[in-house]
Amino acid sequence: MRRLLATPDYLRLWAAGGLANSMRWVEILVAGIFTFEATGSALAVALVQMARAAPMLLAGAFTGAVAEALDRRRILLAGQAAVATGAFAVAALAATGRLQVWHLAASGLVAGVVWAGEHSVRRRMVAEAAGGESVVAAIALDTTTASTTRLVGPLLGGLAYGTIGVAAAFAIAGAVYLAAFALVLAVRHTQERRPLRPRALLADIADAARIARRHPTLLATLGVTVAMNVFAFSHTGVLPAFGRAAFDATPFQIGLLAAAEPVGALAGGLLIASGRHRSRLGAGALVLGSGLYMATLIAAAGSPALWLALAVLAIGGLGTALFASLQTSLALTEAPPEARSRMLGLITTCIGTGPIGVLAVGLLAEALGAPAAIALMAACGIVLLAVVWAATARMRGAADRG
Repeated sequence: MRRLLATPDYLRLWAAGGLANSMRWVEILVAGIFTFEATGSALAVALVQMARAAPMLLAGAFTGAVAEALDRRRILLAGQAAVATGAFAVAALAATGRLQVWHLAASGLVAGVVWAGEHSVRRRMVAEAAGGESVVAAIALDTTTASTTRLVGPLLGGLAYGTIGVAAAFAIAGAVYLAAFALVLAVRHTQERRPLRPRALLADIADAARIARRHPTLLATLGVTVAMNVFAFSHTGVLPAFGRAAFDATPFQIGLLAAAEPVGALAGGLLIASGRHRSRLGAGALVLGSGLYMATLIAAAGSPALWLALAVLAIGGLGTALFASLQTSLALTEAPPEARSRMLGLITTCIGTGPIGVLAVGLLAEALGAPAAIALMAACGIVLLAVVWAATARMRGAADRG
């Protein structure tokens, strides 16, 4: 890790990601609490979050193909400029008393388009800056930092909402996005590019999908990514409603609920980044970590006390550390070099299935209450993980016999 952080371009890309991700979680929590207080509807909160996540499903695979043809540094710079503009626009609306829920959805939609390129653009650049032998440690450190931002961001968001207000929170976010822009501007980046053939984009994506279908580890990575985003991470869409219904939580306590899982993820990510267990981690660890997190969601949903829910979710963070590190590193190490950005684009598309889960958990929360909705979704996710593991195990067995 010392060597990685001594590499200037890696350090700049790592820091830019940490800053931008922190503000992303601040925005998500502040927008969620504002929406719930304005509407009283868990479904409305889920729909606002769905607007932020939808572009990943619709554009994720295309960003992977485009990132192999266009300058990734310029794409990253354009994205940071766009999210800064959106944050300042929301701040201005809030400061003048004209902010409405649909404004937050629109801002989230712009941020979602930018976020759709996170894996295939910035994380690909992170891996390239680190060098081939350090890819696993580099991605693990980057995802550990992302876990830290999911810890700090919601805490800051909950604190900001109750103290300085929506306008100041989004204004600070815009300023931090500009700082990330400045860091990326200083990065020296070169890449081999494929010709940009708009008519061939679908064929390029289909080729990456064929590679994944023939490779059990890549196929398992895509399947587990769908399971986690539809049935596990979607619970954040009703987190304000869950906190209020289960524990009568304040905005800051809702921030604590959102930050609990990243505490465990931070500890687990640091262990992975140390490289001590690198040789033991594969698709099995990916499935196991994801299952652990879903089990803790079920336990937290039935918890009788806020402190117990926080402790259980922190344990679940050990599972998300495995998931977050391996989701990217397995794609980078198992896919052919010429298809890695496209494979990361497919992962982004799988992440983009999250809006399906957000809508489902929102509808279930309206009908059954937020705690029951979270528990039911996590149980379905565990079933899907079992199906994915069984299917890919059969593929490995057939390959061994062949």
